Amino acid sequence: MQCVQGFCPPQLSKLRNQKGYREVGDVEVLSHFPSNGETQLLMVPGDNGQNERSEPTESTEKKILNLAIPTLGALLIDPLLTLADTAFVGKFSNSPNELAGMGSAAALLTFSFYLFNFLCTATTPLVSAKRAAGKETEALAVGGQALSLALVLGASLMVILLSAKQPLLNIMGTGVSGPEANGFAIDFLTMRAVAAPAVFCISASTGILRGYLDTKTSVVILALANIINLALDIILIAYARMGPAGAAIATTTAEWISALLFLGVLSGNLPSADGELGRKGEDQEKTLVVMPTSSVPPWEELKPLIVASSSLFLRTFVLQFSISAAAALAARGGETLPGGAASSIGAHQIGLQLWLLCSFIADALAAASQALVADALGRDDDKEVRKVSKTVLGFSVLLGLILATLLQVGYSTNFLLSLFTSDPSTQAALAEILTLIVIAQPLNSVVFAADGILQGAAEFEFQAKSMALSAAIAAVCFGLLQSFSTSDTLVNVWTALITLQLMRGITSAVKIADKEGPIRMFTPSEI
Repeated sequence: MQCVQGFCPPQLSKLRNQKGYREVGDVEVLSHFPSNGETQLLMVPGDNGQNERSEPTESTEKKILNLAIPTLGALLIDPLLTLADTAFVGKFSNSPNELAGMGSAAALLTFSFYLFNFLCTATTPLVSAKRAAGKETEALAVGGQALSLALVLGASLMVILLSAKQPLLNIMGTGVSGPEANGFAIDFLTMRAVAAPAVFCISASTGILRGYLDTKTSVVILALANIINLALDIILIAYARMGPAGAAIATTTAEWISALLFLGVLSGNLPSADGELGRKGEDQEKTLVVMPTSSVPPWEELKPLIVASSSLFLRTFVLQFSISAAAALAARGGETLPGGAASSIGAHQIGLQLWLLCSFIADALAAASQALVADALGRDDDKEVRKVSKTVLGFSVLLGLILATLLQVGYSTNFLLSLFTSDPSTQAALAEILTLIVIAQPLNSVVFAADGILQGAAEFEFQAKSMALSAAIAAVCFGLLQSFSTSDTLVNVWTALITLQLMRGITSAVKIADKEGPIRMFTPSEI
């Protein structure tokens, strides 16, 4: 190929992979944006496929699965850590108080940690869109800002949890569960709070890697964390009989090791499993470096991350408040159960971990759609945006049915009832809510997929508003059930949680189908 308007083949090849490239017959049209802000169209004659081209594009289905499958492994690590802790403590405890205390503390930590999940959710589309638009320096800058914010927020949360642990646990209902359960909760919370900076660093690092369409590195690092946690659970809980305190030590250790490995990859000192980040052999010039920054960037640079983070913070606060309120209400339930409040909170903890595990599986599709939608929007490819959205939602329905089937089989064979606890009263309480958890899976899967689509389109403010509306309706539902239903409080709590998910699904569907919105899923494609 000849040089065209000052651009030779390597530069033209780079432009083809950026926004503004299309083919008209056998002529390539590339929109170039010089420093003066004007658009120049480069008309490059085709040569029957002999030009230097980017590799043939993958199908949308393959792109989604290539991102979703590794993401699934990474997302499963966190609930598997807690699930392993729950199983070990439940199996090797002498009373339901250990599981009840750990359940209340774990619910508080879930609220606290996931409240800041925007460090991943906001970072991914911002990094991905800038990278797709060819703004490499800005993409790396956003990553550095996210890491800095993660470490500052993590250290702040650690101080708050350690200094106010008893009042916070009282809110979670440990006073109702009894002094023994409260003691176990204090031990668990004290040791897990130390992991807050590490957890936030992992979240931001995962968002940066996803922005570069790398989901494999997170799997490798977090799989190692799971192995470390399992080994320590065996030593500290099964053999040393340290109960919830041993579980907290195991998970905290695994998370800090993970955070250090993530920073090693992003700083270019360790290789990545995929993508453009991480050490690339001995040639340091090819290595992209993302590091926390100690300087405060100009407001115009920081504004996109702060605005997105604020909206997501409000949205996540409402969601996690709902989940934590459910745990607190479950601790005050058990009025119709043989084990009372202790069995109610123990069953709720197990049910919540199963629900979160399935949610994380479904969230793998959301993560893939988030990155791909942001990438397509960065290239102004509306057709690809709609195709990704439709494909992800179709996959989510199938996944939800599979999860529901697996849970039902586990329930019908009593496998799930006996796996997590040997206490008959806790098993009886768990049986009360498992049917609801099974029924909710197809809905949950679609809701999480829709979340990913809207997050990829940076519709963070809309999601915050729709979450507030959904939570309000769920609260009304719970109040009505408590007033007019004869069911146990635990059952009413889970019915309200499903109502929350239903409303999230309805509001997301409205936005995705909106003809004036960024997705416009049912708008005919332009030719």
